[in-house]
Amino acid sequence: MRHLFFLLLLTFSATASSVENIHSFTPGSMEKILSAREGKPFILVFWNLDCQYCPTELKMLSKLKLKYTDRLDVVLVATDTLDDVPQLISRVKSYGINVAEQWVFASPVPERLRFEVDKRWYGEVPRTHFYDLAHKRTVKTGLVDQKFVESWLDRNNELEAKRH
Repeated sequence: MRHLFFLLLLTFSATASSVENIHSFTPGSMEKILSAREGKPFILVFWNLDCQYCPTELKMLSKLKLKYTDRLDVVLVATDTLDDVPQLISRVKSYGINVAEQWVFASPVPERLRFEVDKRWYGEVPRTHFYDLAHKRTVKTGLVDQKFVESWLDRNNELEAKRH
């Protein structure tokens, strides 16, 4: 019995530490994400567990994140619910992009969160926002290819070099 209790405690603490890595995306979260990256380019990816194209894009971004460790900042926002956190953790880990900052929708009215992100967004995923140094945003709906991401990275790298 004591052994079973220890295993349950170990399992719970492993899950709890993983859950701490996923932030609740609530009203105001978008501003937190932007302000934490002021003057820095980053990619914001909205995805969910049922998305057909998300695995392909997230795996590609994982490979690029390894290749461009210092230059590529990726933030993931799952449009699922807090109940899905264990599955989200597992899925992101299997895609190899668990090093990215992660958020999950945490509102009973997801339309409000989508409206805060982009008034013209109706929830389709993947939806990828590319923020440059000045936080000018380029939005892509659907699968983004690697050439586009690398081109975007190169442009931002050139802009940063000119800035210094």
